[in-house]
Amino acid sequence: MALENLVILLVEDDPVFRSLVAAYLVRRGAKVVEAYDGEQGLELFNQGHYDVVLADLSMPILGGLEMLKQMIKRKPNTLAIVISGNQVMADVVEALRIGASDYLAKPVNDLFMIESAIRQCLGGKYEQDVQLADLEELSYQELEEHLSLLEQNAEAAKSVQQQLFPPSEIDYPKAKIDYSLFKNDDVSAYFIDSTNVGDQYLIMYMAHFHPQDNRSAFACVLLKSFVNQKLKQYRNSNSHTVIEPFSMLSYLNERMSKSGLDIYVDIIYAVVELTNYRASVAQAGKGLRCYIRNQEGLLPLALPDSLQLGILEWGQPSTQFRDLMVGESLCIVSSGAEHREMLLDNQFLGLTYKTDSLPGGYVQMSF
Repeated sequence: MALENLVILLVEDDPVFRSLVAAYLVRRGAKVVEAYDGEQGLELFNQGHYDVVLADLSMPILGGLEMLKQMIKRKPNTLAIVISGNQVMADVVEALRIGASDYLAKPVNDLFMIESAIRQCLGGKYEQDVQLADLEELSYQELEEHLSLLEQNAEAAKSVQQQLFPPSEIDYPKAKIDYSLFKNDDVSAYFIDSTNVGDQYLIMYMAHFHPQDNRSAFACVLLKSFVNQKLKQYRNSNSHTVIEPFSMLSYLNERMSKSGLDIYVDIIYAVVELTNYRASVAQAGKGLRCYIRNQEGLLPLALPDSLQLGILEWGQPSTQFRDLMVGESLCIVSSGAEHREMLLDNQFLGLTYKTDSLPGGYVQMSF
C-alpha cells in the first residue's frame, strides 16, 4: 500500500479532524499514533520511534511550535509537517526555521494533500510511488488563501518575512556569515539564508523576487521550505541535491514555476566544501553578482546571465567552481555600486529599513 510500514505521530486537538486524518492514513497503509495535545504528543514521541510527526500548531496546554522545538532538540533529524490556520502564519515561519519539512493550511479539504506532503518529506520510494502531478504539496487553494491574507494585510506580510531573516552575523564552527539588506517598503524583495549541511558543507544563497510586492513574503516561505526539504533528504541519505548548486536550482525552478505565485527569482546558490574550501556556485537571473573578496578588493566570478527561476521552459543555470585561498571570502551582492562599496566598508547591519538607499544588499561568507 502507498504508505505501508510508516509510523506517523498525529498531534491534533480537533477530535473530528484527527479522526478523519488518522482513518485516511491507516487506509493508505500507515500506522498512526494519535495525541490530543502537545503535551501528550511529546510524551508519546519520547516513548517510541516515528517516521513522521504531523502536528497542528494551535493546541492548548503545549502548543505545536514548542512541542516541535523540544522534539527536534531531542532528535535533530525529526521529519515534521505542520498544519496551520492563517492566523498563526508566524508560527509556520518559525516551524520552518527550526527544521519542519513542510506545512499545510487549514482547512485541508483534500486529505491526499497530507499524503503528498508525507511522500515529498520522506523521498525515496515513497516519493517515487506517486505520479509527478500528485506531488504538489502546496496546492493552489493553499496558495490563494495565504496570498489573499498577505495581499490584504501588509503588516502580516512584513511580520512573516522578518521572522525568516537571520541575525546580521552568524558564527558557524568553520565559517561566519555577515549581511546587510536594505528595503524601503514594508516587505523586502530580497532574501538570504545559510546553513551547515553536516560537518562538511556550508550553503549560502541570496534571492531577489519579481515583482516586488507582498507575494515576496510568501515566496521567502516557499524558498526556505523547499531548501529544508532537500536538507532533510540529505540528512537521511536520500539525496545530495542540497549540496549540488546546479541540481538545486533546477529543483527550485520546478517548484517555483508550479507554485502558482507568478513570481520570478534571481538567485545565487553557493556551496562550500569545508575541508578544502572549494566553492561551487550556480546562478539564475542577472540581478545578483558573486565575488571573491581578498586584500585587493572584489574579484567577480564569471557567471553568465541565465533565465530567472519560475519559468517553465527554463533551460539551465550557469555554474562556477573556485578554490578559496587563505584570507578570501565569498560574497553575493545586488547590482548597485553603492552596495559593493558598503560591503568593502564592512557595514553589516542585517535587514534594514532605509528610504535613502537602493533596495538590495550583500552577504559574505568568511573563514
